[in-house]
Amino acid sequence: MMNRKRLFAIGYGHFAIDILNSSIAIILTSLSGQFDLSVSQIGFGAMAYTFSAALTQPLFGMLADKLRGRWMGAVGLLWTIIFYSLIPLAASYWMLVGILMLAALGSAAFHPVGVVNASHAGGRRPATATSVFFLLGQTGLALGPVISGFALQHYGVTALPIIALAMTPAVLFMVAYLRQPTEAHDAHNHGSDQAVAAPKKQASKFAIAALILVIALRATTIQSYMTLLPKYFADLGYTGGEYGLMIGVFSMAGAIGTFSGGFLGDRIERRLLMAVAMVLSVPFSLALLNLHGAWGYFVVAAVAGALLNIPHSILLIVGQDLLPRRKGLMGGVVLGFMFASGAAMAWVASWFADIVGLGIVLTVLAFFPIGAGAFTLALPKSRSTVLEIKETSPAMGKS
Repeated sequence: MMNRKRLFAIGYGHFAIDILNSSIAIILTSLSGQFDLSVSQIGFGAMAYTFSAALTQPLFGMLADKLRGRWMGAVGLLWTIIFYSLIPLAASYWMLVGILMLAALGSAAFHPVGVVNASHAGGRRPATATSVFFLLGQTGLALGPVISGFALQHYGVTALPIIALAMTPAVLFMVAYLRQPTEAHDAHNHGSDQAVAAPKKQASKFAIAALILVIALRATTIQSYMTLLPKYFADLGYTGGEYGLMIGVFSMAGAIGTFSGGFLGDRIERRLLMAVAMVLSVPFSLALLNLHGAWGYFVVAAVAGALLNIPHSILLIVGQDLLPRRKGLMGGVVLGFMFASGAAMAWVASWFADIVGLGIVLTVLAFFPIGAGAFTLALPKSRSTVLEIKETSPAMGKS
């Protein structure tokens, strides 16, 4: 049975922390005039934030397994709130980067324990609960640029502590509803471990390599767009509120795509779903670079964001299936690599943008999901093992 209070608490926390996470590119773009930043410096600042969060996630994932879902979510969000509030005190670019890297550690602590709690709260439908968790997180990702863009345009960086403090109710809900530990290993998953253990031993190296390539290629496009589109639109003359809204539409559609991907991934072939979504995203990613000033932009941005994010929760489930007894660790590894690879490539893209132009780089990146779609077909052919066990032999025979 689904634990709605637990899912609400961790989902609300994800919503809150991702509002703060998705504001970083907007903040860097807004401060580019004050600190005279180039595109590559904006990209480096975003990469430093993401690397700080990503590279420490496996460590926090192991801690999440030991604590069995307790405390880290609330502490992580509170930590990020504190350092986010200190951003206005940055007197230089490097001081700003340092504050951002410290703030990111709270996000690193939150996400692995968030995945553990969401999966546990779902009971026999962990993929659906995980999709709800990511839906709320990506809703926060969508609202973050809108909120921060408007606030920075009208009130400047002094508004950032107010935004941060508005996230504190989520801390209180996590303290209240995440006191009980999760089960060390769900009993209904034990059968699936035995059923798939042998084939996974043979296919694990190949599957891991394919998973790494899918994550990296997809994350390169998404993270580069999230980091560099604000600068791209700012150079075209849009205000912070306007390009914040544009990125918000892209991200909000991504939340819907993430939820849809998790829902459909429990019901149809995962590989085909992800491959088709990746390939179809390309023309829409190209279109959102060229429909300036037209309402059609919001349509193509929404479709591109949704298609690019359909694989998000599925890739996490695939990763956790490879090591089902260490879900916190695998959640940290998959999410950490997803964020780190995307951030690194976004910085490389920003460096090239200073040389050849931002528009050219973003156009090239629109084609990367084709490679992700191709490598998706090399992943294990399966649906959710939990639903396969629940539905018994007919589903297992078809998978």
